[in-house]
Amino acid sequence: MPSSQVLLDQVDVAFDDQRAVAHAGLLLLATLADRLEIERAADQLVDLGDRPGAAHPGRKLLTLVHALAAGGDCIDDVELLRSGATASVLGHRVLAASTVGTFLRAFTFGHVRQLDKVTGEVLARAWAAGAGPDDGPLTVDVDSTICEVCGYHKQGACYGYTHRLGYHPLLATRADSGEVLHARLRKGSANTARGILRFVDELVARLRRAGASGELTFRMDSGFWSAKLIKRLRRQRVRYSITVRQTKTVRAAIAAIPEAAWVPIAYQPAGVAQVAETRYRGDRLIVRRVRNTGDQQQLFPTWRYHAFVTNRLGTMLELDADHRRHAVCELAIRDLKAGAGLAHLPSGHFAANAAWLLAATLAHNLIRWTASLGLGYRDQQTVAKTLRRTLLALPGRLTRSARQWRLHLPAGWPWAHSFTMALARLRCIPHPT
Repeated sequence: MPSSQVLLDQVDVAFDDQRAVAHAGLLLLATLADRLEIERAADQLVDLGDRPGAAHPGRKLLTLVHALAAGGDCIDDVELLRSGATASVLGHRVLAASTVGTFLRAFTFGHVRQLDKVTGEVLARAWAAGAGPDDGPLTVDVDSTICEVCGYHKQGACYGYTHRLGYHPLLATRADSGEVLHARLRKGSANTARGILRFVDELVARLRRAGASGELTFRMDSGFWSAKLIKRLRRQRVRYSITVRQTKTVRAAIAAIPEAAWVPIAYQPAGVAQVAETRYRGDRLIVRRVRNTGDQQQLFPTWRYHAFVTNRLGTMLELDADHRRHAVCELAIRDLKAGAGLAHLPSGHFAANAAWLLAATLAHNLIRWTASLGLGYRDQQTVAKTLRRTLLALPGRLTRSARQWRLHLPAGWPWAHSFTMALARLRCIPHPT
């Protein structure tokens, strides 16, 4: 009986199938993009004038978005969509990587703002299709992240407080679904809170235009804590929960809490945690103190204090538990980097990288909306990597018989039912009026 190695050596390889489709599951994202009319929105709102690469911004944007959703993290990965008959299931002409690069380099600050308006319009259309919170409460996590780059020819890339070369964008994510609601690229040396006031104003206006009519709650870490921000949030009638730094006045307020006011909570098996509440500059100051009693306890055990200010309603125990859930924003940021191409900002032009950031957020949101509208997932239980492995990275073959196109997918695919169900649901979404 011949060995398997001999059989493998007898396999002949030929890249000659013109009907093969790489990542046939992109049909789901293309269907949703068609229902949201992303190409038309970009053609109407993005005007690059007579600059090189100005023609047809919608199809260039969709080419980049689909390449990012397929797992690409550089401009050359666009060529994946030009193999075989892949372009036939995307609903638009796939442009070359060099054309997409010229398109990105044509952006200026004003053009980035136009593309930002496109993402806001698409968000409103997706929420109107059923992915939004409607009149219910909406919790938003605001955070910043470091996007590392290599080389010294990246405009705006600097060393920041993390001592890593890169950019320092601002991101706002939806707590329950992981969508990126707003994004703004900043240079690497930018302070954490730089531009936060304008960012918050734009974010609130975008959410209201998109249809979020319920109560808004913003959760932030201590890097954003300032009297100006709190005043701005009060003016916008937004509930907030912001971690405070351990300044002298904060430590004095914590020290004034009587010992009888501390309430024990279940925090970790090898530690003791308690929560108490006081007032600080007109806000509720909720404090959690933790002391480790396990194997890693200190020689002289002391309390570690974590405090945040809030104007929200509810008991201190409920608000403390909810504020700790602010950490879910790190899951959305990880998904954005690993699943939508933000791990790499490819251009040497700052505005081109800012446009890349917005395209990455659009690809990330398309994956999230596909899970929400197509599969019925309403939380972050499915990450982009999982959805790409099960539904998007499908080998296929496109044929035509009796004037009917048919996409042939692998028999016995474990997630075939989820794919057909999602496709049927997405095709039921009406086009925006």
